[in-house]
Amino acid sequence: MLEGIDYWEELRVSPSQMEICVAIFANVLELDEQGEPVNEKHAERRAAAWIYRYCTGALPPEEPEIEPWECQLH
Repeated sequence: MLEGIDYWEELRVSPSQMEICVAIFANVLELDEQGEPVNEKHAERRAAAWIYRYCTGALPPEEPEIEPWECQLH
């Protein structure tokens, strides 16, 4: 999803944007009873979708809108 996007250049000058990216990953990630992730790839995709939108101005095609709860900082 991020191939060809120089996201590090964009995010390194705005650490708060990286903080939101980490928040999305952590908020979407689900763990089983043993504390093992059950949807790590989905959480990764949602965080990558946010980076994509930040760098390009639009979400990837067919990616659902990022929900407010996904971005909440705790």
